[in-house]
Amino acid sequence: MRIATWNVNSVKQRLPRLLAWLDERSPDVVCLQETKLADEAFEELLGEELAGRGYEFAAHGEGAWNGVAILSRVGLEDVVRGLEGGPGFPQQEARAVAATCAGVRVFSVYVPNGREPDSDHYRYKLAWLAALRNAVAPDVEAAAVCGDFNIAPTDADVFDPEAYVGHTHVTAPERAALADLEKLGLDDVVRDRWPSERVFSYWDYRAGMFHRDLGMRIDLILAGGPAAARVRAAWVDRLARKGKGPSDHAPVIVDLDEAPDGDTGPVVPPPSAPVTKRGTAKLPQSRP
Repeated sequence: MRIATWNVNSVKQRLPRLLAWLDERSPDVVCLQETKLADEAFEELLGEELAGRGYEFAAHGEGAWNGVAILSRVGLEDVVRGLEGGPGFPQQEARAVAATCAGVRVFSVYVPNGREPDSDHYRYKLAWLAALRNAVAPDVEAAAVCGDFNIAPTDADVFDPEAYVGHTHVTAPERAALADLEKLGLDDVVRDRWPSERVFSYWDYRAGMFHRDLGMRIDLILAGGPAAARVRAAWVDRLARKGKGPSDHAPVIVDLDEAPDGDTGPVVPPPSAPVTKRGTAKLPQSRP
């Protein structure tokens, strides 16, 4: 079974690329984030195209912002939208949907950004992660928690730790909240498979960050023990980030039981001219 997660940064804007990618990579389960469509609009835009490819779907959206979905061609049962008792900003946002797909309890999540350390949105992010942990805990053995976590788990998951000083995504409380989720019994399957490799899933649109491979690994698949033991390949589909009109994120793909493309990875294709020397680049928003 092939499971993928992808922050598409607007399904409407990415539709031709998404459909072509589904045809090329043939995933069995897809978790989408930042769909930016209300549920009726999602069905109107994608329903027929997905049905023709054998996918059922569960969407949880709200219009111009946020939005998550699960696409599955191996079953879609016990759908739950949102996090019961979870925090809002000020109302609950469309950031989580869960469903059981071929025995795996799949969560598609779009963790709040946090904006600035110690801001109200940052505190909302930490509270949201605690609510996610509570939602995952009862089914953690069967779980695969997939999505844009807006957290780089370690300094190895950013191009230069010094460039991120004072910013969100790398602070100790965020990383501790992510670690608390993993302590339930979840494995970061890409990092487990590639413990010392340079692997990113997000690159800012600005300043040539993608072409220089100045990115972050914030899109994760965290799997419970049974699913983690079935992993045969785990990789970032960097090809989907190339070309005209891409999302700023690349899909993350995990193959269970068998790997149709072989044990490929960690990044496909690898960058041709990465800037690896630290101290040579800043975040675009940090430039004078």
